[in-house]
Amino acid sequence: MEFKSLTNIETSFRQIRLFALVFICLCALVTGFAVWNSYSFAEKQRQKIYVLDNGKSLMLALSQDMAQNRPVEAKSHVRRFHELFFTLSPDKGAIESNIKRSLFLADKTAFNYYKDLAEKGYYNRVISGNVTQTVEIDSVKCDFDQYPYKVNTYARQLIVRESSLTVRSLV
Repeated sequence: MEFKSLTNIETSFRQIRLFALVFICLCALVTGFAVWNSYSFAEKQRQKIYVLDNGKSLMLALSQDMAQNRPVEAKSHVRRFHELFFTLSPDKGAIESNIKRSLFLADKTAFNYYKDLAEKGYYNRVISGNVTQTVEIDSVKCDFDQYPYKVNTYARQLIVRESSLTVRSLV
C-alpha cells in the first residue's frame, strides 16, 4: 500500500516553496527597479532650479557645473566691486553705503586702500568740492590657472566737477 497523499503533500510543499521563491524574486526586482527609477528621477530634478523673478513668478533654470560659470561670475564680481568702489557722489551717506557694499566683495587690500584714501581726506574733498565720480569698465581679464585668481580691470573714471570733466584711465 502506497501513500499517495504523502507524495502529493511533498510535491505541494515543493510547489509552494517554488512559488514563494519566484514571488520573492519578482518583489525584489520590482523594488530594485522602483528605487533605481526614483533615484534617477531625483537626479534629473536636481538639475532644475526654480528662480523667483522679483517676487512675482517662478522661472525654470537649469543648473550647471560651477566651473562653467566661474569666469562669468568672477568678472561680474570684479566689475560690481569697481562700480561700487569708484562711483562716488557728493553725499557722505551714499559714499559710505557704496564703500561698505564694495568691501563685502573684496579682501583686506581694498579696505586698506579705502582707509588710506580716507586718512588723506579724499572723500571729504569729494563732498566739499561737489564732485561726482563714475566708472566705466571696459574689460575684465581673469587668469584662472592658479588660485588666488589674478584679475586685470581696464576702466575709465569720469570725474565731474562744476567747471570741468576729467577722464582717468584705471588699470
